[in-house]
Amino acid sequence: MSGTSSDGIDVAYLESNGLSLSLLGGWATYPYSKSFRNRLRRINSDPSNQNGLERELTELHYCAVQDFLNSKKLNPEEIDLIGFHGHTIEHNPEKSRSVQIGDGKLLAQKLNITVFNNFRSNDIRHGGQGAPLAPIFHSKLAAQFERPLAVLNIGGVANVTWIGGHEEELWAFDTGPGNALIDDWVMQHGAGEYDVDGAIAARGSINFEALEGLLNHEYFNQNPPKSLDRNEFFMGLREDFSLEDGAATLGRFTAETVRLSQMHFPRPVTRWIVCGGGQHNKFILSQLRNNLDQPVLVADDVGWHGDAIEAQAFAYLAIRSSLGLPISFPNTTGVSTPLTGGVRHDP
Repeated sequence: MSGTSSDGIDVAYLESNGLSLSLLGGWATYPYSKSFRNRLRRINSDPSNQNGLERELTELHYCAVQDFLNSKKLNPEEIDLIGFHGHTIEHNPEKSRSVQIGDGKLLAQKLNITVFNNFRSNDIRHGGQGAPLAPIFHSKLAAQFERPLAVLNIGGVANVTWIGGHEEELWAFDTGPGNALIDDWVMQHGAGEYDVDGAIAARGSINFEALEGLLNHEYFNQNPPKSLDRNEFFMGLREDFSLEDGAATLGRFTAETVRLSQMHFPRPVTRWIVCGGGQHNKFILSQLRNNLDQPVLVADDVGWHGDAIEAQAFAYLAIRSSLGLPISFPNTTGVSTPLTGGVRHDP
């Protein structure tokens, strides 16, 4: 998985029959170099180097998988499938378009393992949003917990999965920005690539007038299913904002959009479980805990590996795709009927 934060490649191993989860194995993260990350972030404004960047991204995934197999002492011949999400460079469901770079055929040939990629296209073709796709995996992870509950993934964009009493009783949508605006703000000020542990925001003060302006975006009045591009939101903060106050205001913005998301739930949840990079941002977590009525846990509190969940999800989606099982549903992406997806590439 290469997520909207553009920070690196997450690799995870699991075993499943496409229905239940037999084993959640090891996982690892392979950070991108600063120069490659910057090129990924610039590709929307300069698409001329897309083909070269796609090949380099695929080569990096190949190296990551090879290193992962070696380090975990996994035999490549015993790996049935690779789920290869690629990297999203554009997500515009209103124009029936969601573009992930990453050459599935090349990766399959180099690894000599069957690869599934292009998970979003079938959903888009049938009128869906193409996102989010992790909800069915969230449902399997949460099988032992009291329901309904909400799984909140905070990556560059934040998305929530409401899980009811059975497998397909799922509601999901993007709540709003996750870490993307905060990352951009911190980088603009030369203070690193992200707000480590939310420490910068913790030293700042929330500007509620600016927060109100941010919340005035039309997206928050739309009913789900709905999804976002990483670059949908403009920060909208005055230049005279301090680094700390800007980070605090944007962190509260992320938390407030999560609070607003509850209006779309079929019924209240018993708890929230937070995963993704945002689970490490203590300021965002404090804002969630202060403004949500239910307990807010992080993935590690319930025995999950919070940084591995999206990679695990696409491994699981590859298995379901290979078996023709649905990976998107009417109340997660807006399709009229549950759909399978993914494109198969044999070596």
